[in-house]
Amino acid sequence: SYSRMMNGLRRAGVEINRKVLADLAVRDPAAFQQLAEVAKQAL
Repeated sequence: SYSRMMNGLRRAGVEINRKVLADLAVRDPAAFQQLAEVAKQAL
C-alpha cells in the first residue's frame, strides 16, 4: 500500500513527495519499481 511504501522509503532515507512519486510511476516505471524494492528492503 501507499503508506507502507512511503514508510519504507522514509526508513531507507529516501525523501520524495507524492507528486514526484506519481510522476515517476507514469513516466519511468522502471525507476518506480526500483524505489519500490528499496522500500520493501527497508521494512
